[in-house]
Amino acid sequence: MDTKIITIDTYKRATNDVGYPPRNGANSVQNPVSQPILGANDTTLGRHLARRLVQIGVTDVFSVPGDFNLTLLDHLVDEPALNLIGCCNELNAGYAADGYARNRGVGACVFTFTVGGLSILNAIAGAYSENLPIICIVGGPNSNDFGTNRILHHTIGLPDFTQELRCFQPVTCHQAIVNNLEDAHERIDAAISTCLIESKPVYISISCNLPGIPHPSFINEPVPFYLTPKSSNQMSLEIAAEATAEFLNKAVKSVMVGGPKLRVAKASDAFVELADACGYSIAVMPSAKGHVPEHHPHFIGTYWGAVSTSFCAEIVESSYAYLFVGPIFNDYSSVGYSLLLKKEKAIIVQPDRVVIGNGLTLGCIRMNDFLKALAKRLKHNTTAYGNYRLIYVSDGHPRQCEPKEALRVNVLFKHIQRMLSSDTAVIAETGDSWFNCQKLKLTDMCILHANKCNELENARMYEFQMQYGSIGWSVGATLGYAQADPHKRVIACIGDGSFQVTAQDVSTMLRCGQKSIIFLINNGGYTIEVEIHDGPYNVIKNWNYTGLIDAIHNGEGKCWTAKVHCEEELIEAIEMATGNKKDSLCYIEVIVHKDDTSKELLEWGSRVSAANSRPPNHD
Repeated sequence: MDTKIITIDTYKRATNDVGYPPRNGANSVQNPVSQPILGANDTTLGRHLARRLVQIGVTDVFSVPGDFNLTLLDHLVDEPALNLIGCCNELNAGYAADGYARNRGVGACVFTFTVGGLSILNAIAGAYSENLPIICIVGGPNSNDFGTNRILHHTIGLPDFTQELRCFQPVTCHQAIVNNLEDAHERIDAAISTCLIESKPVYISISCNLPGIPHPSFINEPVPFYLTPKSSNQMSLEIAAEATAEFLNKAVKSVMVGGPKLRVAKASDAFVELADACGYSIAVMPSAKGHVPEHHPHFIGTYWGAVSTSFCAEIVESSYAYLFVGPIFNDYSSVGYSLLLKKEKAIIVQPDRVVIGNGLTLGCIRMNDFLKALAKRLKHNTTAYGNYRLIYVSDGHPRQCEPKEALRVNVLFKHIQRMLSSDTAVIAETGDSWFNCQKLKLTDMCILHANKCNELENARMYEFQMQYGSIGWSVGATLGYAQADPHKRVIACIGDGSFQVTAQDVSTMLRCGQKSIIFLINNGGYTIEVEIHDGPYNVIKNWNYTGLIDAIHNGEGKCWTAKVHCEEELIEAIEMATGNKKDSLCYIEVIVHKDDTSKELLEWGSRVSAANSRPPNHD
């Protein structure tokens, strides 16, 4: 059993060289001193928390100030290895921590009691659904106010300080209320270690009068703490591997399908090793795009039921056995519960258990261990992939545009495809961008870059939020992802309806000196909702989006905008964004027809609509 030890040496390395160049934007608050200054302030709660964040790999913290967290923010600012990124609102700060965690493996955000906490709650719920480790730090009431029956501001006017805590309990895996110094060290460390082990958000409330008070438990150099990962029960592992191998080896043709929980299990490499060993066709569920290398010789695309990539569903659903690794089956991923799968043919592998058809269910099994044990037992079988090769016909290309013809969405994504490289990452907003981005082929170089870093699980270059599906998520996620990895240029595809929810933090991107390319797809409304159930509520007020970004820019920072109506203008804008303006934040507003949607959204929307409108069951 491996044990990860986080020590002071880790902290010193992070302080001297965190691996990412510091940001110099006005929004990145840094201490100009390159080394920690030891003194009385180094034995405080605030200093301890700051050093713990650096130790686990957090070099940027997303925050919104409020009177309960200001002293704590002072201590985060004083930590030389931390950048404090001030966001326009708490919701975007949470989305930014989400995007950051997708790249770095862990994120952090700081907000103020209740009025800030309830604002950020939606973003944290989304991170919980996506198994992302985020440390939520709230500046709480003065420690003297607990148990006094006093009414505080920023609350709903009741002498009850637990409202925020009770709201966070369902969407965090651990909660710590720090209102005294005696056990503060223990509570903070327990929360952080639980966050990393469970890969879920945690909640830490710190009384506003405590961060600057020295205490003997916060010594100058933090003591090590240990992260002991879960281990497999060997008997369960052996039984599951043998039973699964027997099940699959009897099948004439079998397939493997990767799911989104490959991330939390850190099992992408083991999945590929198993695929190499058994020769099965491999596919991914839509929310697992990027977890599996698309240049793998047996990769057949995205399995998404009726809206799968070409010929993928036919191969998966006609197989005699299917091995799903880390799946999430919900009404969206199952296209309104319309998948043509049979339970008796399925092996379901989750991060901690294995379900074999209609029979055995075995727990206490780590996904990595199981996939490696199974790789030694499976017979090589390429029948399913052979069938795929026989029926496959390459995708066609969009119809050639006439000169100055109104731009079509499929033409836009043809050009976005050509922009992808080892230096880019794609963020897809909830909506039709789900389906258009799903068809993008991640380049071989993207995967090779990830393998070079030996961090395939944390090096995904394609992200979207499918389980929670919160519109507006992508603006904050783009901010966080780009801040986590300045070597990558993020290409964000965002609909106009979603953008209106969270537009403000383009301002923060500019303050941080980010260089992302945002394609604002302007079709005049909530297109994904239109295809599920249309009504006047799906029409939104049109904005002058490029004018808005120019106003936000206000001459401070590097920003370039363009509004395109046809392919010729698009080509010119992309050339500018990737050429003369490559060191700027580039915002390209793309004007398209309100009914210009992918065929996949049309199919998906009708099936989800049918699922939503099922009449009540009557006994």
